[in-house]
This record gives sequence, structure tokens and C-alpha cells, in this order.
Amino acid sequence: MHRYFVLNKPYGYVSQFSDEAKHPGLQRLIKLPKDVYPVGRLDSDSEGLLILSNDNYLKHHLLTPQFKHKRTYAVQVDGTATQVHINLLKQGVQISVEGKVYKTLPPHEARLLHDINFWARNPPVRFRKSIPTSWIEMTLIEGKNRQVRKMTAAVGIPTLRLIRSAIEEIKVDEFREGELKEFGKKEIYHLLGLKFC
Repeated sequence: MHRYFVLNKPYGYVSQFSDEAKHPGLQRLIKLPKDVYPVGRLDSDSEGLLILSNDNYLKHHLLTPQFKHKRTYAVQVDGTATQVHINLLKQGVQISVEGKVYKTLPPHEARLLHDINFWARNPPVRFRKSIPTSWIEMTLIEGKNRQVRKMTAAVGIPTLRLIRSAIEEIKVDEFREGELKEFGKKEIYHLLGLKFC
């Protein structure tokens, strides 16, 4: 039987069940059937939406680049983000991928983010009186390693906090930090734009 879960992964956890170095694994946070695993990953210093399932068709769709599914990130950055930064991001930027220069695809969407209502991070992002922080939102259709962080750094606004807030139409804005919800197949396929069979 296929099972589908969505987790709002907290900061500091790795996207696997076992611990890794100094970072706790998901088994310290949730209990799931043994054949259910994360689909994709979020780095330990990133937060937000993580899908877990034992459905290989869903995994194939989400992990195969040609399907270009949309992933939305809320990003707290160092400094004041402006429309100039957004315009640069929208053109695609050059980043390093496995030691080679790579120009990212233009984001599906990028904008300044003003209404911030996310949970408090533990530990909090460092605070410096002399340097403000601000938020942007980006929706990508590709997923290179640490791509969002590399993109914001490339345009001069390094990432301080990264939250994956949505994958297609699945959103974690009403989840508590660490909250896990189970979805039915029909519902999650509809939210991901997959053909239900």
C-alpha cells in the first residue's frame, strides 16, 4: 500500500532517518513505516517541506529533472533585497556546480517578500544591528546542490535562512515546525499535478 506524508522539517535535521555526524536524523522526530523514505532532500541548515513516500512513480516524477516541478523557497537574506536583485535572479545566474560554471535556469518566479509569518527558528539567525535582513521568494524548476544559496550569494545577498514553503500546490505555511501530515494518493497526486491512476 502506498503511503504519502508531508513533513515540515526543522532546522538542524538531515533528510534521512539515521543521524549523520553531529546532525540528528528524522527517526528522532517521526515514526513511519520502514519502506517510507524522503523524496529528495533538504540540507540540515534548511527547513520546510519534505515529502516522504514509498510510491516509486511519485519519486520518479519528483526526482527526474525533465519534469521541472515547481519548488518554492522563502529566503531570508543578508542585507536589503531590492528589485534589482530580483531582476538579476530572474535572468539566471552563474554558479559553481561540481567545480564547473553553470548558468541557472531563470526562476519560474522571484519576488520580494514582505508578509513574513514563519515559525521562529531554533537557534535564531544571527542578528547584527548594522546590517538589516530581508526576505525574498523564489520558485525554481531545477534543483542543483545548494542552488538557492549559491544564487543569492551570486547577486550579493547571501542566504541566512532557507525555507522550502511549497512543492507545486503542497504548502507548509499552516504546518507547525516538525509537524507531519498524511495525505491520500488522490489528494497528493492532484496537488502535485500528477495523473491519478
